[in-house]
This record gives sequence, C-alpha cells and structure tokens, in this order.
Amino acid sequence: MTHWLVIDLEATTDDGGWPVAEMEIIEIGATLVNREGRELDSFQRFVRPLRRPLLTPFCRELTHITQANIDSALTLPEVWPLFERWLGQHSSRLDGWASWGDYDRKQLEQEWQRLQLHSALSRVPHINLKQRFAKARRLERPLGLNGALQLAGMQFTGQQHRALEDARNTARLLPLSLPLQS
Repeated sequence: MTHWLVIDLEATTDDGGWPVAEMEIIEIGATLVNREGRELDSFQRFVRPLRRPLLTPFCRELTHITQANIDSALTLPEVWPLFERWLGQHSSRLDGWASWGDYDRKQLEQEWQRLQLHSALSRVPHINLKQRFAKARRLERPLGLNGALQLAGMQFTGQQHRALEDARNTARLLPLSLPLQS
C-alpha cells in the first residue's frame, strides 16, 4: 500500500503579497492519504515566525489565524523535528509528497536552507498537483484549488486558507491527478 503526503502551508504576508524570500511559515498542515485520497493520518501545527512575529491585519483576516495562535506557537526549528518524527512513522510507505502549486515546496526548501533544517522530504519526489490536475483535465492553464474542486464536482470543505483544510481539499483531487497504476 503506497501513501502520499499532501502539504499546505500558511505564511506571513500582506495585501500586496511578499516575495517568498520574505515570507515565513505560520502554519503547517499535512494529510497522509492513500492513492484514493482517503486520509490515514494528519499533522497540524502553528509556527511562530522569527523575523516578523506580528501578523499583518491582511494575514489574520485571510487565514483566520490569530496573533494569540502564533504567539503561543513554537518556532520552525522547534516544530520541524515534531513533523519529522510524525513523518518517520510513515516514510517507508511514502510514494511522494504533493502540494497545490509550487509555492509550498519552494517555501519549505527556503526555510530548510535558511534555518539549516534537514528533512526526509528532500529525498522523496514532489509533485505539483495544480499542474498535474490541469494536464489531466487538458486545461489551458491551471486553476486555483477552489476552481479545480468545482470542476471535479466537489465543494471546498472547511475553512479556506487554513493549512490542514487546504491540504485535505487538495488530497481530494489527488486521485484525479495521478496516472492509474497498471
């Protein structure tokens, strides 16, 4: 039985958006699913940013993450080992990991490098489900998560722009984005 890990991150930002280099992770959501997209386990933690610990009003409104959530959270160097320990229970059955778009992969790689963190994910293939879904559906250009769910006849469940809910909704599209095993 092979499993896929679907990850979504929430990060510091402002109305005009910030370059990835200036963003910091404030929430990690991950769902471990089988090929059919059924959840087997999940991980969620808030993360206290180090460079800009005060969330912007835009960021709080977008994510529904409060300043109190962040103030009481651990930093990424403290949270990441907890994630790796959780992931370690499943790594032998992991086929790969996925995210909706490439932002989450780039943000993680940047944070790993900046904070000198090691991850088992760096040895596992990543797929951009946004691109895969667009290719599978022969779309001219990729859709946002909500648009893709609607095209697939599904509704977004939960709170948008929250890491675990976004990861779970992304995972629902996994079976429609991966080639069938022969």
